[in-house]
Amino acid sequence: MSTAPAELSPGVRRISLDAAGTALSALVCEPAEGPPRATVVAVHGAGMSAGYFDSQALPDFSLLTLGARLGYTVVALDRPGYGLSTDALPEGQPVAEQAATLAAAMRDFGARYPTGAGTFLLAHSFGGKVALLTAADHAPSDLLGVEISGCGHRYAPDAFTGTGASRGGRRSWGPLRLYPPSTFTTCGSIVAPVPSREQADIVRWPEVFRGAAGRVRVPVRFTFAEHEPWWRCDRDALAELRARLTAAPGVHTDRQPQAGHNISLGYAARAYHLRCLGFFEDCLVRGSVAYPPSEAGPPRPGPPGSDQTRPEAAAPARIRSASSDGEPASAV
Repeated sequence: MSTAPAELSPGVRRISLDAAGTALSALVCEPAEGPPRATVVAVHGAGMSAGYFDSQALPDFSLLTLGARLGYTVVALDRPGYGLSTDALPEGQPVAEQAATLAAAMRDFGARYPTGAGTFLLAHSFGGKVALLTAADHAPSDLLGVEISGCGHRYAPDAFTGTGASRGGRRSWGPLRLYPPSTFTTCGSIVAPVPSREQADIVRWPEVFRGAAGRVRVPVRFTFAEHEPWWRCDRDALAELRARLTAAPGVHTDRQPQAGHNISLGYAARAYHLRCLGFFEDCLVRGSVAYPPSEAGPPRPGPPGSDQTRPEAAAPARIRSASSDGEPASAV
């Protein structure tokens, strides 16, 4: 593994955050003009680092620069046991402790930088576990939504058996044709060893998820790559996943075509990032619309295709939807 600092996209810079006494390294990119619409906090998976979200393989792969061009501040953190905190936390932290550490880092960022209308979490793989627990138990008051890729609630039957089951093998990538060749010549500086305390927590996730899912109170979107190897993402598994998040005002599942587990490093990166930012835009609209009381008459029409044109939209609804996994959307 290369120890040289990764190259950064134009406009991206390195910062450090104080997570209740633990220094975490991070990458940040802010809009060139004006305050941000909102802030996206990106959380990498096991064996990666913040640079996962600033891929140098091809132009426009970087989530940080794309988000900034669309008016968002994007900050990608190195989780505990990675980057700047490696020496202080050589064994890392279990997932529950990481959630508290992430929340502390978000508070420090919010105290030092403008965050706009609020904060979103965007997380990959093991980082999705940290993000969900943060939303469940340490949610900042301005948390608006959570996007997670490469993380579900039930492992695939062969996730820990057979060829390539160990983390770091070909299984974590899927078909190599889904990535530009330059991915494998530029990613050496963004991969990292998995800390031992994190590794020990991996198999316990299904139980942890069952206990925490009902405490998440913001919209959540799960994305699974077309060639996702680690998680069950069949119709029944996705229905159960959505049903577990009983307090979330909206739960959506999606499939990303032509993608492997490491979506943000492959050809589908830009398409996936745009879908994420579209979800965040939906959350911003939902949070900014003031519906009139029922006695004031029918609500004014909203944008074409929006829920604002329907009287029933005035009442909060828990949404359970699936956009491209073959299951019809439903509203409860």
